Amino acid sequence: AALRGALAALADGATARNLAVGTAAGRARPVFVFPGQGSQWSGMATELLDESPVFAARMAECAAALEPWTDWDFATELRGGLDRVDVVQPLLWAVMVSLAHTWSGYGVAPAAVIGHSQGEIAAACAVGALSLADGARVVALRSQAIAELLSGSGGMMSVGEGAEAVRGRLAAWDGRLSVAAVNGTASTVVSGDSDALDELLVRLRAEKVRAKRLPVDYASHSAHVETLRERLAQDLAGIEARSTDVPFYSTVTGAPIDTAELGAEYWYTNLRGTVLFEQAVRGAVAAGHTLFVESSPHPVLTVGIQETDDAVAAVGSLRRDEGGRDRLLAGLGEAFTHGAVVDWAEVAQGRPARLVPLPAYAFQREWYWLDSTATGADVTSAGLAATDHSLLGAAIARAGSEEAVLTGRLSAGTHPWLHDHRVGDRLLFPGTGHLELALRAGDQVGCGDLVELTLHAPLVLPDHGAVQLQAVVGPPDGGTRPLTLWSRPESTDEELPWTRHADGLLAPTGTLPAVVEPLTSWPPRDAEPVPLDGLYDELAALGLGYGPLFQGLRAAWRTEDAVYAEVATEAPVDGFGLHPALSDAVLHTVGLTDAAGDQALLPFVWSGVRLHATGATALRVKVRATGEGTVALTLADPAGAPVATVDSLTLRPLRTDLVDAAARSARSGALHRVDWVPAPAAPPETTPWDGEVLRAPAGVDAAGTVSYT
Repeated sequence: AALRGALAALADGATARNLAVGTAAGRARPVFVFPGQGSQWSGMATELLDESPVFAARMAECAAALEPWTDWDFATELRGGLDRVDVVQPLLWAVMVSLAHTWSGYGVAPAAVIGHSQGEIAAACAVGALSLADGARVVALRSQAIAELLSGSGGMMSVGEGAEAVRGRLAAWDGRLSVAAVNGTASTVVSGDSDALDELLVRLRAEKVRAKRLPVDYASHSAHVETLRERLAQDLAGIEARSTDVPFYSTVTGAPIDTAELGAEYWYTNLRGTVLFEQAVRGAVAAGHTLFVESSPHPVLTVGIQETDDAVAAVGSLRRDEGGRDRLLAGLGEAFTHGAVVDWAEVAQGRPARLVPLPAYAFQREWYWLDSTATGADVTSAGLAATDHSLLGAAIARAGSEEAVLTGRLSAGTHPWLHDHRVGDRLLFPGTGHLELALRAGDQVGCGDLVELTLHAPLVLPDHGAVQLQAVVGPPDGGTRPLTLWSRPESTDEELPWTRHADGLLAPTGTLPAVVEPLTSWPPRDAEPVPLDGLYDELAALGLGYGPLFQGLRAAWRTEDAVYAEVATEAPVDGFGLHPALSDAVLHTVGLTDAAGDQALLPFVWSGVRLHATGATALRVKVRATGEGTVALTLADPAGAPVATVDSLTLRPLRTDLVDAAARSARSGALHRVDWVPAPAAPPETTPWDGEVLRAPAGVDAAGTVSYT
């Protein structure tokens, strides 16, 4: 009945408690968010314990990890009053870690994590930065220190104002109050002496500013915590944190950090410093994350997340007095509507389930263009060698010479990712695509090092139809081999000319000097985050139109001599050495350097390019300006291992006139073309007829042509 009611609400455009409606712009990379104290409630998640074997198993592991450090019964206290900090925080940690494990079991794994105050302990365990044993030790011993040394000495209060406005108010108390947490643009937490909080509360209410005392009798994230420093250093000595590939957005620094730093000193600083939650959320949004999943027994951070950026989606796991599987599945469904990838087979495990086809619907449009589709033709039957490359499908060694020719066919129909790269209204093959062609051609003849590649003419693709590609590798000359890249429109007219797009020079693989800089310490120390808000809107205003698959710049940092960034693509990378969409996203980082200025730049000359690994979907990037319009590039995988290096890349300002000229050339072989047809001259004026009217014979339309003798 509940399901039918929700379906009826969906059909009527109404709402229902178990109905989730959203828009998925693409595959989401969810951020798991773990709150601090405040989301607890008596009996939290006990229903899920009975209904989810995955959740129950992880809770049992957490209980076992806590047992050496606690003197209370886990199951009893979970259903108790939860009035002791040294009970509440360990139980919350266990529930949050187990909920994250359950989400992952349903196929929704974290692409990044953010923890708020004690929530960072759960976040660290969720991505393997801390073992369950170490996480239990941190949360249990630290909460005991709070109970013994801080309880009764202070308090905390939430204020409905921004952090700067609140800091201005606190000056009147001369350090007795401080900003404990910045949760959103108008959501701040204050901590400090109880009597000072009471005075502040009176002032705020008089000014009708929203404020509420929190149900704690201690002042976390204030000077009160300094009394715990030696105790925590002793209790948490020997904690062994590990680096993880999943970005950990620290609310201590407001930016991603290497989780190997999560030792005893960090967990003191986490309790003493201001919680920079809003800053961490902004960093994750700038990195391209649009979905936040709060892994807690009751959502307390979702409002602050959407207050920070109302364009993102924030969903919860359980709710107060709704701690069962149905509520978790409702959250899972909501995440799915915003682009999360869900393993529905795992969700339905143990229950009768089957796939139901969608009902048929009337066709809304018909397509008349004669576009070809991608097929896996057997090129060997034509005397060619298959290359297993997405752009260059066949190769042949020319008889009587040492030349090699690689051929391919390119169209927006067979390579849909090309639709996401436009200059003005033109579909432009990216300059990084020419780089990919050159590297693959060199690999075919054992010359995988690219000494130089100079681009001459842009390759504008038709919206319908295709172009033919040729990469011609010349014979060896002093250890190197020349390379030329060509294209022409696909047509039955074999007389159509070829356009030369690039010339290059290849060297045998491994001959160029390789100075590989590992990017393992990430992000670099002393690097300042670079805001990316509006970057792609600015590029569009300059004429560079990037669709979702090319909007791969996720985060960036700047030091005195370089810009560092994280880029990723969701384009299919099979059949590529380095996908052009991914390497093009690397070039978006150039716009953050001094080499760019205020103009749109396109690649012109590549020098000293070496590809160390293939198949990357995400990269760490270092871009160093080496001159006016020239940069050096270092590319590494998310673990810091080298992927590619570019000694020098020279860029030139975008010239739309060259793109327009190339577009006119590309249309020369199209099936249909637009011609200028002069209108016929107006007929000469005649003398009006002043004689009798000759009527048409019967049966002949007066508008027809009638001859009279």
